[in-house]
Amino acid sequence: MKRISLSFIIVSCALASHAQRIDFDKKLKELGIELYPPTKPMANYVKVVRTGNLLFFAGHGPTKADNSNITGKVGKDLTLEQGYEAAKQTGIALLSTLKAEVGDLNKVKRVVKVLGMVNCTENFTDQPKVINGFSDMMVSVFGEKGKHARSAVGMYMLPLNIAVEIEMIVEVED
Repeated sequence: MKRISLSFIIVSCALASHAQRIDFDKKLKELGIELYPPTKPMANYVKVVRTGNLLFFAGHGPTKADNSNITGKVGKDLTLEQGYEAAKQTGIALLSTLKAEVGDLNKVKRVVKVLGMVNCTENFTDQPKVINGFSDMMVSVFGEKGKHARSAVGMYMLPLNIAVEIEMIVEVED
């Protein structure tokens, strides 16, 4: 039986860990995603709360870097495709808050749970397709760690008439 030294194991683990590190700034740029300083909360709450290794994000809307929002009802004012883009923009807002909170996106162990709310007409039934704009982006950014449990529901109205609001729970390293 061949003996393996402890130092060999430690070096191998360190190299494997280093090899798995991703330059997320470069990856985001390749995906055409530009993060920005998170906006301030609209009322008396905080954008994210950490308990242990879990981050609970308050609902974020499709806020752009200039603090404007994508507004309107999907199925009336916006098409399914525009709703998808609104969900993607909401993902950018959430990633911006996430990066501000943890500093290094390599600390993300898993996007755990997502609640996607779509401002839509009463007969619009493709809420999951709208929220795919967010989910597809999380998988593009984080790979398998970006796959999450999810609910996608329709709402009669969202604050400020935003098209989409999304909450998420993320597990991070210590």
